[in-house]
Amino acid sequence: MAKRPCPSLTSLNPNIVMLRPSMDDLLAAFLDMSDSDTDSPSLSIDLSFERLLESLPRDDDQSLLIDRALNLGSLLLEAAKRSARKRASKHNSIAWALPPDLTIKVFSMLDTQSLCYAAVTCSMFNKCAMDPMCYANIDLRTVVPKVNNAVVSTVIQRAGKSLQSLKLGIVPGPTASPWSCQSLVYTIRNSEDVSNFSWNDKKTRQGKESFILTRTCLHPLTVESGAAGTLLRRLHLYNIERMDCTSLCMALSACPSLLDLEIVGLHVELRQTLMSVSLSCPLIERLFFESSKTGRDDSLKSPTCVDLVNNCPHLTSLALRGFKLPDYKIRILVKGFLKLKYVDFSTSYSITGTFLRNLGSGAGGNLLEVLILRDCMHLKEVEVARFFSALLGGDLKFLRHLDISNREGLASDGDWYERCYSSSIIPLKQFSEVRQDICLLAEFPSEGSFVDIDQMVDSEFNSEISLPSQLSSHASDGSLLMSSSESSYNSDQGSGNEEGQDSGYIIFEESSDEVDFLAV
Repeated sequence: MAKRPCPSLTSLNPNIVMLRPSMDDLLAAFLDMSDSDTDSPSLSIDLSFERLLESLPRDDDQSLLIDRALNLGSLLLEAAKRSARKRASKHNSIAWALPPDLTIKVFSMLDTQSLCYAAVTCSMFNKCAMDPMCYANIDLRTVVPKVNNAVVSTVIQRAGKSLQSLKLGIVPGPTASPWSCQSLVYTIRNSEDVSNFSWNDKKTRQGKESFILTRTCLHPLTVESGAAGTLLRRLHLYNIERMDCTSLCMALSACPSLLDLEIVGLHVELRQTLMSVSLSCPLIERLFFESSKTGRDDSLKSPTCVDLVNNCPHLTSLALRGFKLPDYKIRILVKGFLKLKYVDFSTSYSITGTFLRNLGSGAGGNLLEVLILRDCMHLKEVEVARFFSALLGGDLKFLRHLDISNREGLASDGDWYERCYSSSIIPLKQFSEVRQDICLLAEFPSEGSFVDIDQMVDSEFNSEISLPSQLSSHASDGSLLMSSSESSYNSDQGSGNEEGQDSGYIIFEESSDEVDFLAV
């Protein structure tokens, strides 16, 4: 016996069948009004709506009708927008020749700003742009402050464990070349695009996000047991003025695979930063650190140098610019890193050049390809001349770029206040003929453009630092006697003749009465 079919909803209420066609007909008739009433469709709708309102006697009914009209108009507008997006996405999927996997590959090659533009183009691009692979290399550097912590957190979360490179902060502009000594420390004077920027935008205001990065901008690297920082290879930070040592060291502790670290213009201490690198980043190959205040940071100690050498043996590129670095500490670093090829100590104080003695002998330093000592105030003419003689004798056969330029000339042997502009003891002409494999930069001002050293010191330190009269110094065999003015910058600590032990280097303990050069 056949079962009796259950009554359907349609059989119970036949009007439901006509609901959709009726709605379609009404909507079609309503939208056709713009074509049929060509004179003024908006005026016709206004008059009809007014007559409909007048037909209602009660004020509450009129208000309810207006609310329903607004709601219906909003629903119709949203439906039209959704349909437009669907049509655009369908059109893009047909017109865009690449499948999603290749689209993601293309998007991963875009810079971060272009990727964000692509993400809002259509739903298809948005879906592809959300893939973590697209955010493997995040570059949020700007010329003026435009990025805040929320933006950084969002893109790092999108990258997840795929994050390999992160660049943040404000840069004055692109450098001229890979060996450029252009300072990357940001000031409003060296910004290239400040015409439309108001510094009031940097201030946090109620209801508006601030356009600056703070010390918590790197916190997303440490969340979820440091998942985002696990595979990070490159970290570049520029002029994040509110960054502190604690936040930076915490971020570095979450990046054990870091190979390339660049820090410019951050108010962090050199010693603490290098200690964190030594403990957390054993694979690092490139370290670039430019001080925000030239010559004020003398925090680096010998044990820190030794720990860095022992714990980071893969370092091939080292740049410490604008710090107070005595020669014996420089020698620990240069001779300790056996794979070192690139060295830049531009604008560093206390370097006299004694670390250059016998640099090419032994295990460390003999692989150097680039050596930059530009604008080192205490670099001595006699030490440079001795170094040139060693190069003419065949030392440092791999050296290809040497920069000893100085805007104030080289320091004389007897008194660093006495500057040398056209040296008679440095064989520049002979050097250019014999070592044609080396690109030499030796730019010095003419004697007429000499700036008084006292004035230069005052301008460099903003009159906050006074020269100590005398500091203790270390000397060994073959070192030259120092006058009291030379020792005033503790610049000859370590004579540079520690080559008696090829496998090691002499470590001098810091004097307990060492004068503090930092302006507190």
